[in-house]
Amino acid sequence: MNMADYLADTALAWPLVWRPLLVAAALVLMSSVLSVLVVLKRLSFAGQGISHSAFGGVGVAAVLGVLLGGVGGVLAPGIEFLIVLGFCTSCALLMAHISDRRRVQMDTGIGLLLVAAMALGGVLVDVARHAAELRGVAAPARSWESVLFGSIQVVGPIDVVTSWSVCAGVLATLWLVRRPLLFWAVDEPAAEAFGVPVRRVRAVLMVLLSLAVVTSMKLAGVVPATALLVLPGAIALRLADRLWLVLALAVGAALLGLVLAMALALQFNVQAGPSLVLVLTGVFFMTYLVPGKARAGAGAKVTA
Repeated sequence: MNMADYLADTALAWPLVWRPLLVAAALVLMSSVLSVLVVLKRLSFAGQGISHSAFGGVGVAAVLGVLLGGVGGVLAPGIEFLIVLGFCTSCALLMAHISDRRRVQMDTGIGLLLVAAMALGGVLVDVARHAAELRGVAAPARSWESVLFGSIQVVGPIDVVTSWSVCAGVLATLWLVRRPLLFWAVDEPAAEAFGVPVRRVRAVLMVLLSLAVVTSMKLAGVVPATALLVLPGAIALRLADRLWLVLALAVGAALLGLVLAMALALQFNVQAGPSLVLVLTGVFFMTYLVPGKARAGAGAKVTA
């Protein structure tokens, strides 16, 4: 079936087209706004670090599932999600804390926690499997893939509510702290000199990144989750240097990429998440064809 067939079939259109689009729109909206701050502050590696630290959260959830006697030794998906989210948020805050000490560079702190969390997850998953055997639990701990690698094309009604709830929370928080956050993003030394609580602002951003990454990772997969925190902002900063215009371009580019990716996924029966990443990557390289000011390069200085 091609895209026209899916849209013509009412029974298929909602679960295979409109519901995934609703979920993806929420993920794209919050991630594209955050991506501008990520690119400006050179935190692209942070998204990768947060998403991979989820391996540690999976390990913790696996052990708790066996110890607490969940069905088949597995916790309920909602509880599992909260454990992974809490673990990733803790890692993100620790990354920010380490960088605040100014003795360790941010990328070094992220890399350190990334590998430590992945190693911890591997050990804990093995511990959970052995414990499950000793306790006679029928099913082993849940696999990595079932927790970390979602697919936007198989989301359910609860995923629509979850994605838009997280999106609303992230955007509301960004609006509430927009003044100190934008001041810090555009000129950190000046912001600190004018009394902006830089450490708290950085911590808030890292928590928001954790929410966006873990939610997107659960519903769409690891690669789209991390790519969405980089590509929209990189595209927008290639085309403009006024902050509000940059934000609008980032959201517009991400939404356009989403529509094109869903069309490709339905037309050619490929995964929507990787298609979105490839479309946005193509759009980024197309910005090099824009004459004149575009330009100075992603992450160039912007003004409010």
